[in-house]
Amino acid sequence: MSAPAPSPASLCCCRKSSSGGGRCLGESAAAAAAAASSSYTTGWRRRPPADVASASNFVDFGLRHFHLDLRVNFALKEMSGWLVLDLLPLVAGARTLVLDAHPSLAVRAVDCESGGAREPACLAFRLEPFASFGSALQIDLPEALEVGTPLRVAVRYAATDGPAMWWLDSELTCGQDRPLVFTQGHSVSNRSFFPCFDSPAVKSTYTAAIRVPDDTTVVMSASRSRYSKAERVFHFSMDAPVPAYLVALVAGNLRHADVGPRSRVWAEPCLLSCAAKKLAGSVERLLTTAEGLFGQYLWGRCDLVFLPPAFPMVAMENPCLTFMAASILESGDFLLIDVVHEMAHAWFGNAVTHASWEEMWLSEGLATYAQRRITTRAYGAAFTCLESAVRLDALHRQLRLLGDNNPVTRLQVKLEPGVNPSTLMNLFTYEKGFCFVSYLSSLCGDVGLFDGFLQDYISRFKFQSVVARDFLDLFLATFPEAAQKEGVDFQRWLTGCGAPPHQPDLSAGAALTRPVREACRAWSGGRANDTREAPALLEVAGWSTFQVVLFLDCMLDRAPLPHEAMSQMRTRYASLLDGPNAEVQVRWLQLVVRSLFYPDLPRLAAFLQKHTSRMYAVPLYEDLSAGAMRGVAADAFRQTRRRLHPDLRRTLQQIMARGQHSADAAPPLQPPDAAVVPLRDVDVSA
Repeated sequence: MSAPAPSPASLCCCRKSSSGGGRCLGESAAAAAAAASSSYTTGWRRRPPADVASASNFVDFGLRHFHLDLRVNFALKEMSGWLVLDLLPLVAGARTLVLDAHPSLAVRAVDCESGGAREPACLAFRLEPFASFGSALQIDLPEALEVGTPLRVAVRYAATDGPAMWWLDSELTCGQDRPLVFTQGHSVSNRSFFPCFDSPAVKSTYTAAIRVPDDTTVVMSASRSRYSKAERVFHFSMDAPVPAYLVALVAGNLRHADVGPRSRVWAEPCLLSCAAKKLAGSVERLLTTAEGLFGQYLWGRCDLVFLPPAFPMVAMENPCLTFMAASILESGDFLLIDVVHEMAHAWFGNAVTHASWEEMWLSEGLATYAQRRITTRAYGAAFTCLESAVRLDALHRQLRLLGDNNPVTRLQVKLEPGVNPSTLMNLFTYEKGFCFVSYLSSLCGDVGLFDGFLQDYISRFKFQSVVARDFLDLFLATFPEAAQKEGVDFQRWLTGCGAPPHQPDLSAGAALTRPVREACRAWSGGRANDTREAPALLEVAGWSTFQVVLFLDCMLDRAPLPHEAMSQMRTRYASLLDGPNAEVQVRWLQLVVRSLFYPDLPRLAAFLQKHTSRMYAVPLYEDLSAGAMRGVAADAFRQTRRRLHPDLRRTLQQIMARGQHSADAAPPLQPPDAAVVPLRDVDVSA
């Protein structure tokens, strides 16, 4: 259990905290100095790389620890209180502290304590524009500070409805009985949760005291927690240094169930039994498998929290507590893969983090490789090769859309000032990064030796942030002969555009992928009614989720399909397409849109009403807005607007605007049978 978190009241000139208390911080400046290291952050051997996505002057200050003391107010949709930062100046004469912030933050006061000062000083501050995704909180320090002089800064503020925070009214939750709030910090959204050095180059420990209304439970991405019932305060402590984007919180009507000795699932009561049943025993088994490959799990707890469909991502690897969208619970193998992928981030991304958003592949590519090493051991090479085939097919599909020379297909992407790093997230970060790591494994000639190298990498750089050179220098020091092999060109991998120069051998999955490819060819060749072909096609109902998805993706590449073929597929695979698996449904509905198969438009509208996560909404809106069904997108957007995360809302508006701008002057097609799709239910005229 964590010790009670200190109150920041002693740094407030009016001597009152957000909760009305007035206790001292309980830690002297001398103690803070003793706890702090003169290094920039754990293990940094040189000046960190510049970060054009950050307005802060994190290169001038070492952040050792921060504390949040916040009160949750659902009625006002606000978290208010204090942020306390323990800092060390790294350059002589620093007179200004600049933190990443956001216009949605209401900053009310800033105080500080430095050196041997007996009384805190109230500081002047201002919030300056920076980019569309943030602003700069500039704080004037009381005096020029010497290098290594401890500095404690307290910011009194309120966070409301910024990009990191999503307040759900009761009717928007799964249980529809109480409101819920969650935060989502990746990539640079947490600057709207609390002022910070919002760069992956900066890591620190943190504590938090979160004050809540009755019957509200709070969980955080922290290693220790306890609850004070008398005060209605949840106390948290993260004992390992983490970057700002991995600090996360959920507050609402949450319950938990243990699914292993060091893992539990959290969810609203209506979801809990389903989540616990699907993951019982699996998490510990996978965790043990991962430890056998990459070394000790460093985070203590390995819990998961399932959030309403409004959660904008499939999953997020917040340490100790992975956040997942409830929509994935019924998606079969996809649930398993997402759990394993976020688990892999415990080593690659959380323990060792990319120091720059321009090199996200260092976290995502390595985590994808680690995920597939785990599933190969746990479920066999054929399963892993099938899943890889699905993802690599998607990579080449995206490449055809982007073009071979598109700069976003690089592993090292140049991030221009004012560009949100979140826009750089694409399949190349994951799958081209995976292919590069697989290539390095092949260079050393033994996958077991490469596993050992990855263990050394984690041991050498744990709780640090690194650049590609750190990773590759260690690789070449471990396998010096690799550099002598013919055709080795790391720079081509890092800065070259287009497809991966090397892809791993997926032949171990041929027994699973072959029938999928054959069925796809049969449908494409118009042989679906051939009695000799039908038995093989009917076997689709017994396929795994990844086989079905590979089949539907294959058919999407051939869309639009004839109306007759769509009708036959709809009849033959009714039990599959009517099931709850959203990964299957979304692909079938993309076929519906691309093939103008109007009989299934009511199903499409219902899906968009239910699934408001980016992973499902964006591909459907892209297809809808590009053709004759633009009106369906507009109608669905009007009906679900309030339930869409603000970032997703903006994305969908941009998609629809592009579609409207490029629309032909000719009137859109109408449904062939108005009796099947009533115009009052689906707007197809806009």
